[in-house]
Amino acid sequence: MNSESRHSTHDPAVYARARLARDPRFDGSFYTAVRTTGIFCRPICPARPPKEENVTYYESAVEAIAAGYRPCLRCRPDAAPGSPAWRLVDTTLQRALGIMRSELGPHSIEHLSTRLGVSSRYLRKLFRERLGLNPLKIWQAERALFAFSLLRDTGLPVAQVAYEAGFNSIRRFNDVFREVYQQTPTEVRRGAAARQAAAPLALSLDYRPPFDWQRVLSFFRLRAMAGVEQVSDCSYRRSFCLDGQCGVVTVTDEPDKHRLRAEFELLPQGRGVRSSAVLFAVRQRLRRIFDLDANVTEIQRDLEHDPLLAAELASNPGIRLPGAWDPFEYALRAILGQQISVKAATTIAGRIVARCGNKFELTDGSVMHAFPSAGELADESFEGLGLTRKRAETLREFVRAANDGRVDFQQTNLEQWCAQMVELPGIGEWTAQYTAMRGLSMPDAFPASDLGILKALGGRHNGEWVKTTPARALARAEAWRPWRAYGALLCWQSLGSE
Repeated sequence: MNSESRHSTHDPAVYARARLARDPRFDGSFYTAVRTTGIFCRPICPARPPKEENVTYYESAVEAIAAGYRPCLRCRPDAAPGSPAWRLVDTTLQRALGIMRSELGPHSIEHLSTRLGVSSRYLRKLFRERLGLNPLKIWQAERALFAFSLLRDTGLPVAQVAYEAGFNSIRRFNDVFREVYQQTPTEVRRGAAARQAAAPLALSLDYRPPFDWQRVLSFFRLRAMAGVEQVSDCSYRRSFCLDGQCGVVTVTDEPDKHRLRAEFELLPQGRGVRSSAVLFAVRQRLRRIFDLDANVTEIQRDLEHDPLLAAELASNPGIRLPGAWDPFEYALRAILGQQISVKAATTIAGRIVARCGNKFELTDGSVMHAFPSAGELADESFEGLGLTRKRAETLREFVRAANDGRVDFQQTNLEQWCAQMVELPGIGEWTAQYTAMRGLSMPDAFPASDLGILKALGGRHNGEWVKTTPARALARAEAWRPWRAYGALLCWQSLGSE
């Protein structure tokens, strides 16, 4: 075979079969670069497939761009689900990539190494050896792809697109965009379909099928916070405030197109105040909340060897691990949920929002609140909310730890995350694992002492649930790694309720 694969963990023959079949389950898992045209495509591209001898495979769009290929304007790599390959690199690189994607501006090796507590020389070596790219190239490629989606899918002015993509200079934006697409932003906008000025601001979030949208909605509906979240039979809606920019995003499914649609209402800022660029950050958070970059086929293949999980996967394909808008928000909610029901914890969380959250009114007259940040809760006593004194003190200490850096929400190592959490008074292993599972979307987190998991793994005998032990649960879940969090979710589903 003359085709090549860069940084690949799969046989190129697998990629060849997937692209020829246009299999949507592989969308975003790899990209096909064609040497004779200089263009790279998603495996679902409707264009006539190139000859295999002219193909080079890449596991991320960024790698293809760095190699000198430009994105296909027909299948649009900017809209593809994220590549799992980027989540399987060194822990330090995972944290570096997380910082780069969560903050607006580009980052130098020196800035990242300071944030991560490692030497710039060591970090430079990691980027070179593991990814073959420097941080600036990665940042520029990802932001150019995002800018393309805004140019094609929204009516935002080109200058606003540059700002939303993280560029402070229109000239620099034009230079980077032209290098990636070999077109100017204005040319792309001119070629896009005309849009009505009144059309809502919206982003498309592609995913790999299958996707059990209704089960995800049901999960969130039981946990929706008053004033912050609203979940209907077909949509998820929540408020947010990021860098002073407040708004609401409403998410619906478009199953025939294998994507979610996110519509925004952004509140205007005061006179003389420039609106913050939040669309990239919101998109990243939504992808995490709905686990849109999950490779369901790979997860199912690894879990279906367990009979209990296999039965759940067969009856409910398209599993997703429901994530959180913000790790701090979710960790605080998990602490509230210790030893009380989901309904009671959600009610108390709503009281905290009503007391401390930023309140704002939408154009339809409805009122929403944003969940308060750690800084906004720094002086909160948590008294009068229906909490015990001990639980209130645990919350106060957690907020202090979040503000002084003892809790690192950029942490990507499961053991280190749990270690820093259990050091805080009133927080045990269950809370640490559960916040890792949902707050940080760590796929191998596993709250082994959870009552539902112990019941599911113990099974029914004579009509009664018989609990197994945490030690036995851990032993059985060893075969589920690195997807134990999905196994935990399937255990809860097997009980017949969320």
